[in-house]
Amino acid sequence: MVSAIIQVRTSGTLTMPKAVWAEEDDILLRLYIQPKASRDKIVGLHGEELKIAITAPPVDGKANAHLAKYLAKQFKVAKGQIKIEKGELGRHKQVRICSPSQVPTEVKAIL
Repeated sequence: MVSAIIQVRTSGTLTMPKAVWAEEDDILLRLYIQPKASRDKIVGLHGEELKIAITAPPVDGKANAHLAKYLAKQFKVAKGQIKIEKGELGRHKQVRICSPSQVPTEVKAIL
């Protein structure tokens, strides 16, 4: 996974990319998705990413649709405000939550 290895240069120091960060009114998440789990849950950090377990299988976009629905419920936003920016076809994703009404405690702890 190249994106996890890439380092960002800031003021002469090297820092690793974060799993969760804010950009204006939005929150961006770097996710590792575990499909076909026994229940939907924000598990916690998994290396450089936030791990989320979902019950949907990774078939015909069902996992992405289920992930969007789950995140919309957790962040109290409409499904249309959840945007998968990278990783449509894989387990490693970058997701933007547009203007969330609430931030789950698991995410707030990392932010």
